[in-house]
Amino acid sequence: MGRRELREQIFKLLFRVEFNPKEDMPEQKELFFQEKENAVSEKDGQYIAAKYEEIVSKLEMIDEMINGEAKGWDITRMGKVDLTLIRLAVYEIRYDDEIPTGVAINEAVELAKKFGQENSPAFVNGVLAKFA
Repeated sequence: MGRRELREQIFKLLFRVEFNPKEDMPEQKELFFQEKENAVSEKDGQYIAAKYEEIVSKLEMIDEMINGEAKGWDITRMGKVDLTLIRLAVYEIRYDDEIPTGVAINEAVELAKKFGQENSPAFVNGVLAKFA
């Protein structure tokens, strides 16, 4: 599985954080990998789960960074898809040295085109540009 597909799977798993209590997330993670559409190799599953856990462990700091940079937009006002994509990209920009900033932003915008609303790509790009 390529990096783009892995990133999409991480996004889908991370998206569940918005709809489930923290204590239910271990079960949600298990259910995620049981779904036919999310079937991946053991190696890819471990990578996805590890990245997800890393992001969730830093979620509070990531949200503070987003609130600090997204002038006029609090994370509570953002669409769930947009927020999840921004969280993923901010994690990649600030904490993942293997992924160049431009790639993190571009991939988030591409996922926004696929999963977001009409204005999502521009919104995600605008917020993430402040992290570049």
